[in-house]
Amino acid sequence: MAKQEQHWLLKTEPGEWSWEDQAANGGVTKWDGVKNKQAQKNLKSMKLNDLCFFYHSGTKARRVIGVVSVIREWYSQEGSGDDVVVDVKAVGEMRKPVDLKEMKGDGGLKGFALFRQPRLSVVPVPKDVWDKICDLGNGFEGDGLAYEDDDGGGGEEVD
Repeated sequence: MAKQEQHWLLKTEPGEWSWEDQAANGGVTKWDGVKNKQAQKNLKSMKLNDLCFFYHSGTKARRVIGVVSVIREWYSQEGSGDDVVVDVKAVGEMRKPVDLKEMKGDGGLKGFALFRQPRLSVVPVPKDVWDKICDLGNGFEGDGLAYEDDDGGGGEEVD
């Protein structure tokens, strides 16, 4: 039986951990410090190779900036109490960051958990919502799609 594909959104303040930090760290980091029980449950639901949007939150930048992949399923760090951790690796930056206002203005994204629970730091992303956000951002580096630069048109498969 094939593994069901799951997608997630991981929120971080750029001043705490930015996309630049992620990329500069060889692309690999522990995603930790999540205290909310529902967000921890979401981390525990992540499986190897699940894709996650890397989302900058905060007052200046609320947008999907890149994509990471789960490279180690949840575990607890020694001496950290009930801390739930997953390891993620950068896959690629969005070709065009997708701003929260742009997402909220798209009728196809109504009901997305990011809008219903804006303070939740780890959010499940249904496949149709994942695809729509990828379309809004012209995909991400490493997605196997090529986009024309002149008009920002749709992508085509690269063999």
